[in-house]
Amino acid sequence: MLDITERAIRASFVNCTQGEAKRLAVPTDLDARPWDDLDFFGWRDPAATQRAYLVAEADNGLVGVALRVAPQAARVRRSMCSLCLTTHTGDGVSLMTARKAGRDGRQGNSVGVYICSDLACSLYLRGRKHAGRRLDETITVEEKITRTRVTLDAFLRRVVE
Repeated sequence: MLDITERAIRASFVNCTQGEAKRLAVPTDLDARPWDDLDFFGWRDPAATQRAYLVAEADNGLVGVALRVAPQAARVRRSMCSLCLTTHTGDGVSLMTARKAGRDGRQGNSVGVYICSDLACSLYLRGRKHAGRRLDETITVEEKITRTRVTLDAFLRRVVE
């Protein structure tokens, strides 16, 4: 992923108003992020743990989505992220929902995905961060990255459609 600025991040959001995008908490350490190792940029709001944000590159520029983190209903022994297929114990994976863009979103429609609670899927794929255990697969890291990107793109399309 390319190094992106706070201004570009705020302008990328498709499922919230400009005022909401202006007020959201963007991390201040953008210069320290490992952009070359990121397939998307995701973070949790430190002041509101039920909020998360995800920004990814798309064919027509950046696409940002505001996410709501569903509360954990019960203690889960192990769960798997549907983007990177990393398994986590406890609350390492969360259901995150995004209000759909446009009229559908204003009517309350949303889409969800089970994703690593820390939104560090890219780092798990590349072995830069570890949690639980990875599936034993015979495909390359590049193929895993491609699979994750395809899954993420499908989720983002569902938000925008």
